[in-house]
Amino acid sequence: MTRILSMLVGIALLAPSLLFAQSGDAEAGKSKIVTCAACHGQDGIGTTPENPSLAGQVPGYIATQLKLFKLGANGGRENAIMGGMVAALSEQDMADIDAYYSSLPPHKGSITPEQEESALAGQSLYKAGYAEFDIPACMGCHSPNGSGIGPTFPRLSGLSKEYLQSQLLAYKSGQRKNLMMSPIAYPLSEQQIEELAIYISGLN
Repeated sequence: MTRILSMLVGIALLAPSLLFAQSGDAEAGKSKIVTCAACHGQDGIGTTPENPSLAGQVPGYIATQLKLFKLGANGGRENAIMGGMVAALSEQDMADIDAYYSSLPPHKGSITPEQEESALAGQSLYKAGYAEFDIPACMGCHSPNGSGIGPTFPRLSGLSKEYLQSQLLAYKSGQRKNLMMSPIAYPLSEQQIEELAIYISGLN
C-alpha cells in the first residue's frame, strides 16, 4: 500500500505540468461539439454504453485528455478515432468543449437487481482497496461517490459498466498506458474488474 500511495503522491505533484490550464467558454463549446455529440451526446450522455458520458466531468480533465489524444504516439494517448477527431482542434477549442461538457448535469448511475451481488464485491475494492496487491481504495482519488477530484482525477459516476470495464481491461493489458492506473488494474482478475465496473456504474 505504501508503494502505491507514494507513487500517487509523486504523480499528483507532477500533475500541474501535465494539466490543461487554458480557460474555456461553455457557450462557445456548445457550438463546437457537433462531431463529439455523435458519440457523447449533445447532453453529454454517451449514445451507446461503449461511449463514455462526459456530462459533469471535473473541469479540466476533458481538455487534458483531448490534448493527449492529439499528441497520440508522441507521448500522449493513442486512439485512431479520437486522434482524427482532435486533429483540427485548437487549444481554445479543447478548453471550450471541456467547459461545456463539465457544466452539464452528470448522468445518473444505476444497477439492476441481478447485479447487486457483484456490486457488493466491487464496493469492497472501491472503498477498501486490495491489500494483497497493495492496491489503494479507488475512492481515495475518485471520491466516495465517484464524482472525482478535479482536475487530476476524473468523475467515474455516470459512466456505463461496459465502458468502465473496457478501460480497466485496457489498463490491465497495457493497451491503455497510464503510470497511475496500469499497476492498479494489472493484478486484478477479470471478475474483479467486472464487479468493480458494476459498482461504479451505480454511483451517484
